Amino acid sequence: MTKSVKNNSLKNTPTWNLSDFYSSIKDKKIDSDLNKISVEASNFAKKFTKKITKLNAKQLTEAIKEYEKICELIGKVSSYSYLIYASDLSNSDNLSFYQNISEKISEYESLLVFFSLEINDIEEKTLNKFYKENSTLKSYYPFIRDVRAFKQHQLSCELEKFSLEKNSSGRAAWIRLFDETVNNLKFTYRKKTLNSQEIFDLLSNNDEKIRKDAAKAIGKTFGDNAKIFAYITNVLAKEKSVEDQWRNFKNPISSRNLSNFVEDEVVDTLVLKVKENYKNISHRYYKIKAKILGKKTLNYWDRNAPLSKEENKLISWNEAKKIVLSAYEEFDPRMSKIGKEFFDKNWIDAQVRNGKDSGAFSHSTVPSIHPYILMNYQGKVRDVMTLAHELGHGIHQYLAKKQGALMCSTPLTLAETASVFGEQLTFQKILKNEKDSQKRKIIIANKVEDMINTAVRQIAFLEFEKKIHNERKKGEISLDKICQFWMEVQKESLGSAFKFDEEYKFFWSYIPHFIHSPFYVYSYAFGDCLVNSLYGVYKNKKVKNFEQKYFEMLEFGGTKHHKEMLEPFGLNANDPEFWQSGLNVIIEYINQLEK
Repeated sequence: MTKSVKNNSLKNTPTWNLSDFYSSIKDKKIDSDLNKISVEASNFAKKFTKKITKLNAKQLTEAIKEYEKICELIGKVSSYSYLIYASDLSNSDNLSFYQNISEKISEYESLLVFFSLEINDIEEKTLNKFYKENSTLKSYYPFIRDVRAFKQHQLSCELEKFSLEKNSSGRAAWIRLFDETVNNLKFTYRKKTLNSQEIFDLLSNNDEKIRKDAAKAIGKTFGDNAKIFAYITNVLAKEKSVEDQWRNFKNPISSRNLSNFVEDEVVDTLVLKVKENYKNISHRYYKIKAKILGKKTLNYWDRNAPLSKEENKLISWNEAKKIVLSAYEEFDPRMSKIGKEFFDKNWIDAQVRNGKDSGAFSHSTVPSIHPYILMNYQGKVRDVMTLAHELGHGIHQYLAKKQGALMCSTPLTLAETASVFGEQLTFQKILKNEKDSQKRKIIIANKVEDMINTAVRQIAFLEFEKKIHNERKKGEISLDKICQFWMEVQKESLGSAFKFDEEYKFFWSYIPHFIHSPFYVYSYAFGDCLVNSLYGVYKNKKVKNFEQKYFEMLEFGGTKHHKEMLEPFGLNANDPEFWQSGLNVIIEYINQLEK
């Protein structure tokens, strides 16, 4: 373990309590719930298969309600299995449990595939008539709307079942292989063996020699395992290409855009605007950082180097909790009240340990329970920001659960709103509390780095994915070609301030979004620019009752899309200036640093 993990102030980092699901993976209630899902899914299929178009408004409403109850129970079991899995990917019992649950759930879900396909066979005029006749059915309009959005991309019922059932031994199996490989990697650092959380933490150490040795150790381990990561990348890119072709998606990114309910043109505009601003944001900032660090050029291991020794001061878990909750309290007491539940009821797993997922997430689980947060807290300012980020997600998911199992999930583009807004509130709180002008500059610089990581870096990741998926259509991509694509996007986005050693070409291999959710990454840039604009509305008091409207936006869950969500705030994502105004916030911070 590194010093930061051993520090007494970090000993009380919590692990979550999953007993709201089940007492353990051996709990008999799990088998009982699985049996209930099997029976109810079978009965549902017998009752409604090839009959959905013949139902009246009341019968369709009852069918959707019945379907929702089954989905809720499926979500409960599968969420628990995933949280157990993520908490220790080195535990063979957990891995087997997760795989067995996944296979059973796929089997049960295949019985339900017909339902959404048959909903799409209902005539539009019939549905409109039904909405007028039945107010409860009308409340399910967002669910029906989103199901029908995929109509032109659906396959036959048999092929949809086949696709779902083979997933546990296909795509899901490759993702599991990636996760277990990455999270169980060991890194040899100065005659010590470290896990991924520990070694990456050293990249933000004050001592350049420590950063360099850690970076070299990471590069060595990634290089040794690069062939398997390249193969997984190739397999999944090919799998996606085949599926896109069968489902008639024009571009590799189109399926992601549809699932986010955002137009291709809006995403294209976002990407274009961020790339146009590379020079004025990341290129310019990293030149400033080089000067602050007294260097002509930065090595790649200097990207996350602290700008002062103060940054290496450890922040205890209790202090981090206090900072984030007080920032939320100042915005709206309702936010901190909900946030406090996550701490008081052990809905957060923040402990660093071997085998645990090295990332951070808030899992929404199901409306009948509540979200759970996973992160690896090591006492740095960035960890406080991660806590603020994930707690924002958690509060959003907690508020949206009122929409029910079918409509609580928010498209990724809007799912990042509450998380990034929570970061902004926490940043402003930290900045407000600091009176020393030099320290304030460091705080601003750190925020700029966070925003560059959220906007610029994620769009660079997106460009890397585009290259991979377009190239894969021509045939299998060599490891050298993948590394070449990585270096191209990194040099373009980070600029001439950086020097890259040979081993940096392997640093694409550990990024889970490329494997788990192709093209997910632009959602971060979308969220960051959106929140910058949204926060500007709040700060300048341009909208009355902002806090109430913000709460309502989070409570809507997936019932509204980005246009409807942003309308009360006078914002429009179709306007290129919307994105530029979000990026201008970063530029203004950099202007302050230059002065």
